[in-house]
Amino acid sequence: MATTGKTQAELVCLVEQAIQAQPGCESARVPAIHALDVRSGRNWEIPHVILGDSLISDVDRAVMSVQRRLGRLFHLIADDEAGEATRAGPAVSHGA
Repeated sequence: MATTGKTQAELVCLVEQAIQAQPGCESARVPAIHALDVRSGRNWEIPHVILGDSLISDVDRAVMSVQRRLGRLFHLIADDEAGEATRAGPAVSHGA
């Protein structure tokens, strides 16, 4: 099953929302996603979470669940790859 490419900023946003949606994790924050040097599978991880008022046990459970679930859907792409895709855009014809 193919995954969808996301930039670091996009993945951080998705991951943070998914963790905050878990019970007891509403105040947790995700400052960054870390790229992994792998050829297949999930190529990112959540290295740090700011707990806020959340219990570490709740956040640990949420991080494992979110990494597993979102790792099946999304892979990390370099920001320059995303920019190239956006700049290329659809072909425009200037007919005669």
